[in-house]
Amino acid sequence: MPRRQQAGMLPHMVRRVAQVLVALLVLPYLLIPVYALPFTRPVSTLMLSELFLLRGYDRRWVDLDEISPNLVRAVMMSEDGQFCFHNGVDWRQMRGVVQDAMEGESTRGASTIPMQTAKNLFLWNGRSFLRKGLEMPLALASDFVWSKRRLMEIYLNIAEWGPGIYGIEAAAQHYFKTSAARLSPTQASLLAVALPNPFTRIASKPGRGMRRLAAIIDRRAKNSGEYIKCIYD
Repeated sequence: MPRRQQAGMLPHMVRRVAQVLVALLVLPYLLIPVYALPFTRPVSTLMLSELFLLRGYDRRWVDLDEISPNLVRAVMMSEDGQFCFHNGVDWRQMRGVVQDAMEGESTRGASTIPMQTAKNLFLWNGRSFLRKGLEMPLALASDFVWSKRRLMEIYLNIAEWGPGIYGIEAAAQHYFKTSAARLSPTQASLLAVALPNPFTRIASKPGRGMRRLAAIIDRRAKNSGEYIKCIYD
């Protein structure tokens, strides 16, 4: 192929790559209103990667009314106690993280349930400023379009609870041989504290530290009151 022709192809390839990248950035915002429809059952990028790698996964969608309130309260108190009050991002927590980073201190987590939902649905695992920069506007858009109940429903149906285990129904069946609707307060708290690292925290085989943390979450869940009114009014 002549060099002149090769040189002419390069800008064309760059444009095609740019078009693909723009399409990937825009697609989640087009899917958000689609996922607001109650009959849609979104799958996450992690689930799609399981299929791509020919591993498969276990996920059994359940409506929020079919999930034990014990589990909903425990997850909210463990993952995002201000879920009912922020707009997708907890700006107070986020300012604290930024300040810690600027001062060279180790940063604490400030990821809300909408942010985790956006990450699981549309992005990838791992820590990076790029992913966080994409995650925050997606969380804000999701929280604006979806009701808090729908947001929680989607989150609990796409959360990863172990290798190939997605959603609370599959997790309840796998770890406790029961349904999501029948989870006890203790089982719910163990599943909630397993969420940050479900590969090392096994809900059905908790160590002493995990049991202690679950007991704290159980107490918070039982006293959650005003904190969960957007779900159970």
